[in-house]
Amino acid sequence: MPRKLDRRTFLEIVGAGAGTLAAAKTAQTAPTGSNRPPNFVLLFADDLGYGDLSCFGHPTIQTPRLDRMAQEGVKMTSFYASAPVCSPSRAALMTGRYPPRCGMPGNTGPGSDTHLPLSEITLADALKEQGYSTMCIGKWHLGHAKDEYLPVNRGFDHWFGLPYSNDMRKPWVQTEAPLKLYRDTKAIEHPVNQDTLTERYTEEAVKFIQRSANEPFFLYLPYTMPHLPLHTSERFHGQSRAGLYGDVIEALDWSVGRILDALKQEGVDRNTVVVFTSDNGPWLNLPDRMLQAGNERWHAGSPGPLRGAKGTTWEGGMRVPMIARWPGRLPSGHVSGELASTLDIFPSFLSAAGMEYPGDRTIDGNDLLPVLQGEANSPTDYFYYFRGRNLQAVRDSTWKLRQTGGDTGLYHLNRDPGERYNVAGEHSEVVSRLQEQMKSFESDVYSG
Repeated sequence: MPRKLDRRTFLEIVGAGAGTLAAAKTAQTAPTGSNRPPNFVLLFADDLGYGDLSCFGHPTIQTPRLDRMAQEGVKMTSFYASAPVCSPSRAALMTGRYPPRCGMPGNTGPGSDTHLPLSEITLADALKEQGYSTMCIGKWHLGHAKDEYLPVNRGFDHWFGLPYSNDMRKPWVQTEAPLKLYRDTKAIEHPVNQDTLTERYTEEAVKFIQRSANEPFFLYLPYTMPHLPLHTSERFHGQSRAGLYGDVIEALDWSVGRILDALKQEGVDRNTVVVFTSDNGPWLNLPDRMLQAGNERWHAGSPGPLRGAKGTTWEGGMRVPMIARWPGRLPSGHVSGELASTLDIFPSFLSAAGMEYPGDRTIDGNDLLPVLQGEANSPTDYFYYFRGRNLQAVRDSTWKLRQTGGDTGLYHLNRDPGERYNVAGEHSEVVSRLQEQMKSFESDVYSG
């Protein structure tokens, strides 16, 4: 695991490293040179459920490219988003820190100045300082009221996408602010043609890969879909037996395939880490405000065998699909049930790049590479389920304790992933241990 440094030393070291890397890039004759650090592609779906991909058990949605990605890489079955709603989940992904710790426990939206604190170091900050070309394509949702909150001032060289969720406009949200599509800091389209967004995001991603193929790059693609309202282009309409929702997921699958093909065409496939996952579970518990302008309750995904949905700390709200692929470095067709989360992306990518990471703050995630390579058990002893600033649950490798509204539930997740059987009364010693763990962690998070 990389040695931890304070923020000033971290920035000095990676800044110096960027110069060395730039010289190496100039001298390099092939994009897959042995001295070159890996590229990173992070594909992040919005409200995709645990059971929405055919390789995770959906009976009618077909996702052949994601299925093949899983066959060529690693599928994780106990992988978690770090929050059950959008902004906190993305904040944790970008920083490796639980949302209350990194200062973003709740959502932002039109008319709000809420943003990821400028003191936070994002994954893009770290990789850019190391000499990586960086681009964000898609939904940001970490602050938009000022230019300094936007991706191009948070470590990304370029951005093409939406500032927040695609429903944050009339009639679903009562705001006078129009939803706009941005390029860097400039709004370039409103109203936004959401039907073509997935395809436009994909083509932007391919262009970025093509122009960055001779240097290390980090591509972050947080899709707008399948967050409601659902949109997809005409070519995908009616293609899935699962209706409009299935059409949207199959369009995402096409997008992943197009990006994987571009990596191969540019000769960087074997030197690129690709991760696909989701920001939280499916939006099954729709508020009434969403049931208008064509939205239906069945325009949402599936938690598979899990209980709950987006906005909850049940498994269905936070356990999500995860597939990782790195040819020659990760085993093919490996399925791992080890405990992991989006918090682990930050330290894992930095570790793969051979980088130091800042030590003036707590990084909650862990380096997953040995786990993905099948060489180690999870370094995560406990995972904590926050809803806003409230710590509602904790799990270890076996047990989950959930405490909300005065109720206490204990679930054996290995034999009861659907959280159907509360066995708190039969395992008081486990309840006590996990209660103490929650108290200790909550004190640690809020003591600073």
